[in-house]
Amino acid sequence: MPELPEVETIRRGLCGFCLQQKIKHITVKCDKSFIGPQEVIEGQYITNIRRFGKALVFDLTGNVSMMIHLRMTGQLIYREKGQKASFAGGHPTDSFLHELPDKQTRVIFELSKGTLFFNDQRKFGFVKVIPTAEIEEDSFIKKLAPEPWDMDDLDFYHRLQKHPNSCVKAVILDQAIVCGLGNIYADEALYYAKIHPARPAGSITKKEAGLLLEGAKVVMEASINSGGSTMATYVKADGTKGDYLRLFAKVFRREGEPCERCGCEIEKIRVAGRGTHICPHCQLKKTRKAGK
Repeated sequence: MPELPEVETIRRGLCGFCLQQKIKHITVKCDKSFIGPQEVIEGQYITNIRRFGKALVFDLTGNVSMMIHLRMTGQLIYREKGQKASFAGGHPTDSFLHELPDKQTRVIFELSKGTLFFNDQRKFGFVKVIPTAEIEEDSFIKKLAPEPWDMDDLDFYHRLQKHPNSCVKAVILDQAIVCGLGNIYADEALYYAKIHPARPAGSITKKEAGLLLEGAKVVMEASINSGGSTMATYVKADGTKGDYLRLFAKVFRREGEPCERCGCEIEKIRVAGRGTHICPHCQLKKTRKAGK
């Protein structure tokens, strides 16, 4: 699944290609992938593309919007009329370069100047038609917590305390606690704050919570500015990869390399059922009295 910075880079890229274009016709090739009446958005113009957590929302004329979630293997591929080049975001496959539609194409949007293809190998992603005024009340979006930039240290601290006996990594991966953090940026934020990911969330002090929230903002902003991570599963909207992991990541996928702070070897362990990267010297598994 893409993390917030990857979805944000896709959003920014697609804004350059799709805004002010008319949705002339929609072809739904998989009923599971499209929720709502397609005729409501046919003939409308794309006026804005927003992001709520890891979901993209295309605002259209006619007071209607469509939410698109790529999930595990989704792709958005835009092709200009008369051009072979693809502008793509999502799980990279040969679909980026081959003739479309193909066997992975689930929804086709014929636009004024080109075609936007929604591909999804595993059919976990979706397109959903929603009245624009009801977007923030949609059950999927409503359950999302604020993003790191939209909460203060004390709010974040209190959110961590909702699950005091759960390991802190599992808690910050919960989109109902803080929206947008995935495995990469959870590891990086915990390293930034010098917190061991297996510590109980209830042991995190107010000062540590502030550092962890600051770390989440810093690492995700760096990733957005660099175009997202270089993991093989997600690329930017123009088909190129971001370079966050190569340039900025401190621990993720750097096991066996020296910590830049202390020189200790970065380790890969398992926490909350996820591969987790830590510096065993900087991130001691210790418990402090919470609330300070």
